[in-house]
Amino acid sequence: MSALRSGRQLVAAVRALLVATVVLGLAYPLVITGVAQVIAPARADGSLVSVDGSVVGSSLIGQSFTDEDGDPLLEYFQTRPSASDYDGAASGGSNLGPNSEELVAAVGERRADVAAFNGVSESEVPADAVTASGSGLDPDISPEYAALQVARVAEARGVPVDDVQALVDEYTDGRELGFVGAPHVRVLKLNLALDERFGARADCEHGGASS
Repeated sequence: MSALRSGRQLVAAVRALLVATVVLGLAYPLVITGVAQVIAPARADGSLVSVDGSVVGSSLIGQSFTDEDGDPLLEYFQTRPSASDYDGAASGGSNLGPNSEELVAAVGERRADVAAFNGVSESEVPADAVTASGSGLDPDISPEYAALQVARVAEARGVPVDDVQALVDEYTDGRELGFVGAPHVRVLKLNLALDERFGARADCEHGGASS
C-alpha cells in the first residue's frame, strides 16, 4: 500500500510540475508579452533608438562615445563610467566597497581625467562622472555633469555655447511624478540631436560600447 501511495503521489507531483511549467513557463510569458506589445510596443522591444532605420542603441542602456582607440570624443557628451563596459549581458558593479583602495584610486584617476578633458578643476567634477552605477548600464547623467561638458562640446563643434545648452535643457528630464528620483540628462538622445543639428562626425558610429 505504501508503495502504491508513493507512486500516486509521484504521478500527482509530475502532473503538477507539467501544468505549472505550461501555465507559468509558457502561457503566462506569452500573454504578458502580447499585452506589452499592444500597450507599449517600443518598451517591450527594449526601448530601442533608431536613426534612418538603423538601431543605434537603447534609451535604457548607456554607451561610450569614443574613437577607435577608445579615447572620448570631444564633440560628444560623455556618460558615466561602467564596470561592465556597458555590456547588457555582463551588467553589474565593481563590488568594491567605499574603503577599497582600488576604488579610491580609480575615482581619483577618473576625476583627474574628467577635469583635464573638460578644462575644469577637479573640485568641479560631480560624483556621477567618476563612479559607475550599480548596473553599469545607466544611460543618463546629472545636469551638473552635463553642464560641465557644454563648453567643451560647443568648442569642438564650433557652435555657440547657448545652442548646446538649449539642447541639454531639451533633453533633461525632471523627477518622476515631481518627487521621485533626480533630474537627469538623456545622453544618447542629446548626442543624436547634436549630430542632427550640427552634423555628425564622419568616423563615428553610434551603437555598442564604442559609438
